[in-house]
Amino acid sequence: MVESLRRGDRRALAQAITLIESQRSDHRESASQLLKAIMPFTGCAFRIGISGVPGVGKSTFIEAFGNHALTQGSRVAVLTVDPSSPLSGGAILGDKTRMESLARQNNAFIRPSAAGGTLGGVTKRTREALLLCEAADFDLILVETVGIGQSETAVAQMTDMFILLLLPGSGDDLQGIKRGVTELADLILINKADGSLADAARITAADYQSALQFLHPRTEGWTVLVKTCSAVEDIGIADVWSTVQDYQTFLNKNDQLEKRRGIQAKTWFWEEVSESLLAKLRRHPKLASRIVEIEHQVYAHRVPPTVAAQDLVNLFTDTDKS
Repeated sequence: MVESLRRGDRRALAQAITLIESQRSDHRESASQLLKAIMPFTGCAFRIGISGVPGVGKSTFIEAFGNHALTQGSRVAVLTVDPSSPLSGGAILGDKTRMESLARQNNAFIRPSAAGGTLGGVTKRTREALLLCEAADFDLILVETVGIGQSETAVAQMTDMFILLLLPGSGDDLQGIKRGVTELADLILINKADGSLADAARITAADYQSALQFLHPRTEGWTVLVKTCSAVEDIGIADVWSTVQDYQTFLNKNDQLEKRRGIQAKTWFWEEVSESLLAKLRRHPKLASRIVEIEHQVYAHRVPPTVAAQDLVNLFTDTDKS
């Protein structure tokens, strides 16, 4: 599989992502071996996270931007995240269909995945999928988030650049500026800036540019720009590409890219440690009955959750010592 990935085999890449997303224990072991094997071939792509509210045109923008990147000689991988049903767990996974033109290109790869129970607009295994795409020699990776609003900050912790798409007329400089997802953006785009919405888009862009002076950019020394574009009409896409290139050059020139990747890797490491320890605690044979008992006490409001949590951790550590 590693050899096929290195040849840029898109079928092998799809199979590899399916493997790392699997919850089967034997697949998890194989996935670990695969990830270890590809590590020397990762880290060379530029990773861009793209977020925005539903209806802002994320998929249309990604297709237009991706097609433009292809004309500039890039190999483009797109990882999209669709919301999962809280009842059935299923997802529509329709992004590949919405990007039909880009999906037909030989140097492009589109992978839709279900968010599952993961918060933050991404999937549990988006980071691993990024590494696999890099091993398959894609030099530009776009991560499209679910699109649920102001809480999608996780994608900013795994990408090099974070682009936020907004709609024309989305608020003035007091109402429109939202901390959280907005203050993490390295570039803000007012999409659908065409036809009758063109003037509203320019006004919205000016309002946001003015309001940004009250926020500290996440990338030191970089001035966050607000631009207008129309993905449907292919207006402003070349300008967006130029801005992305400028930002990439800025990161490399100031040694911020390597530092950011290191911080992201440490964050990822501790998240995996937390999940692994929690899974081990839940499966501990000597604690199964106690966990049920403590959960019941919390449910019945007899013990505060904070106290119950500390009691369980103490039981876990004491049991492991014995």
